[in-house]
Amino acid sequence: MASVKAVKKKKKTQVKPGKLKKLVIVESPSKASTIKKYLGKDYEVKASVGHIIDLPKSRMGVNLETFDPDYIVMRDKYKILKDLRESAKNSSEIILASDPDREGEAIAWHIKRDFENNVLSKIKDRSIPIKRVKFMEITESEIKKEIEHQENIDENLVDAQQGRRVIDRIFGYQLSPLLWKKVKSKLSAGRVQSVALRLVCEREEEIEKFVPQEYWEIFADLQKNKAKFRAELVKIDGKKALVTNEKSALKIERELLEGSCAVKDIKKKMVNRNPYAPFITSSLQQAANNLYGYPSIKTMLIAQQLYEGIDLGNTRTGLITYMRTDSTRVSPIALDLVREYVEKNYGKNYIPLKPNFYSNKKSSQDAHEAIRPSNVDYHPEEIKNHLSPEQYKIYSLIWKRFVASQMSPSLSEQNTIEVENGNKVLSAASSKIVFDGFLRVSDHSKAGKEKELPENLKIGEKLELTNIDKEQKFTEPPARYTDASLVKIMEELGIGRPSTYAPTIFTLSKRYYVKKEGRSLVPTVLGKSVNKLLVENFPELIHTSFTAEMEGQLDNIEEGKGKWKTLVKNFYSTFHPILEKAYENIDSIKGSFDQETDYVCEKCGKKMVKKLGRFGIFIACSGWPECRNAKPLPLGKCPLCKTGLVVQKKGKRGRIFFGCSNYPECGFVSYYKPAEKNDSPVPCPKCGSVLFFRKDKGLSKLVCLNEECKYEEKEN
Repeated sequence: MASVKAVKKKKKTQVKPGKLKKLVIVESPSKASTIKKYLGKDYEVKASVGHIIDLPKSRMGVNLETFDPDYIVMRDKYKILKDLRESAKNSSEIILASDPDREGEAIAWHIKRDFENNVLSKIKDRSIPIKRVKFMEITESEIKKEIEHQENIDENLVDAQQGRRVIDRIFGYQLSPLLWKKVKSKLSAGRVQSVALRLVCEREEEIEKFVPQEYWEIFADLQKNKAKFRAELVKIDGKKALVTNEKSALKIERELLEGSCAVKDIKKKMVNRNPYAPFITSSLQQAANNLYGYPSIKTMLIAQQLYEGIDLGNTRTGLITYMRTDSTRVSPIALDLVREYVEKNYGKNYIPLKPNFYSNKKSSQDAHEAIRPSNVDYHPEEIKNHLSPEQYKIYSLIWKRFVASQMSPSLSEQNTIEVENGNKVLSAASSKIVFDGFLRVSDHSKAGKEKELPENLKIGEKLELTNIDKEQKFTEPPARYTDASLVKIMEELGIGRPSTYAPTIFTLSKRYYVKKEGRSLVPTVLGKSVNKLLVENFPELIHTSFTAEMEGQLDNIEEGKGKWKTLVKNFYSTFHPILEKAYENIDSIKGSFDQETDYVCEKCGKKMVKKLGRFGIFIACSGWPECRNAKPLPLGKCPLCKTGLVVQKKGKRGRIFFGCSNYPECGFVSYYKPAEKNDSPVPCPKCGSVLFFRKDKGLSKLVCLNEECKYEEKEN
């Protein structure tokens, strides 16, 4: 037997008490890097990288009799926790500085409990205090101030997080298997997610049922000497003008031309326009989506980077305050500083006598300030070179909105001229900015080009009618939800909270319940089927009022007005009987998404079948499992060679593009997304090629890429 040499174990060197450092634990490595620069050599700053301890992924992890959660160390966090324990053992003090919200409080609570059981209980010669701090902004002054204002973990905040976590776990882990059994494997249902899906599906139903109504707009070109202006028909016989067909429009045109026009009334008034409140989470997501098309999840990732710290060359600092908030409140110090900035850079006329204050919604928790720049002196243009283009856009939005929120109102002169012609009244209006006020900064809030009306007209004065324009129009269905409008309605209805808006919409897309067409969220066939099943069998639970009420009860627990286990027990007593009944009554619709196609498998000659997968529609051989041939669904006729089919492809770096099935013989390639309706490609009505989505000056269009055709239409 080979001899084994004894290896002498090295003794771990113990840090002398005099050299012990204070351990600060935050959530992200980038935030840890920023904070370390401010605290210096007496502190060690480590990152937990989010949750370390949570419910297990592979099982329920909740005792359904007592509702006690079975927390475990997350599989990918063992090394991180081991490192944190070692640092904790060799520290003089432990400061838990995870994010200042429910999830951050829960992270701190879990780490504290673990340290107490696995670190502090084994140290007999000294005590190591564990405290909590909350950084609302990652700046040197804030870090040094808050590190001296330590507090205990807020148990009410932790209880609210536990209540939400356990209810969502029961909801998802008991409802999702129902979808696997009855609809399709690997689907999911969630308390907030399912209500958001319902909103998207109900909007689509409204659109499908909508019947357009014809109406006509009538405009008259009027003139007095050299003064010209255009007025719109607004009243007939003292009532709102409603012209519903061409026959009526022609009759009105004839009567206007035969009649005479005279000035009936001239109104002038000065109008103040107040600035908007500084951003909260929902309004930031809406603005970024409306202006730049950013999905909510992308906006929050960029905002997180700005909050955690940006290297500005000579310093690293957080540029904005905490970005998950529903409050418009601003600290007195920040108000003083922004007012000083406005006076210095724009003049005294641009600051109101007193700071502007904005009211919060009733459901607002008001735990954090509004989203604002941590240092208003960092003008977006001055630090642009240190930011990525996307960071610059989001920071500019936040900076301009905050500065504008503490500026004087704009002042406009509004003029209205009413012109009478028989029993008809035409109206023209203009607006002229007299004092730009907050618009000086908030350029995204400016209106379009200013109109001007003649100033030398008098009441009773005759006008010459030189031309009539008629325009046929049709009423349009309600618009599909976008990220922005879905976040807005979720906020209005009290569904979810600032931290859940973006993940909810992201999950709907990830599960292929909705897909993006331009900026619009469109429910897929799968999404509609899942929604139908849930709404028909769980109408009380998949409802906006239930979800909003649940959020309100969680808020009460956070304020110490309730017990989280009582809330969970009440929920489960309602949920469980409905679930059992659903398992018995719901018929399986598995396989109903499979459709035979005209495509033939090139490997075995059998027909290909259209199937619905986790990431959308694809085609697979009907001879499965003997033949496992599968490929992306052809999306329509190639606009270049007209013989091949457009299919989805993946480039060398994983980037998705669309190309001809005859590639490389046919060189057609496009990064525009093909248009679809009800999970089927939309053909060009002129040449039959597939249409593509393309943005043009902020508008989404459906365009044909066939150079000989060039058909295009506005996206509905």
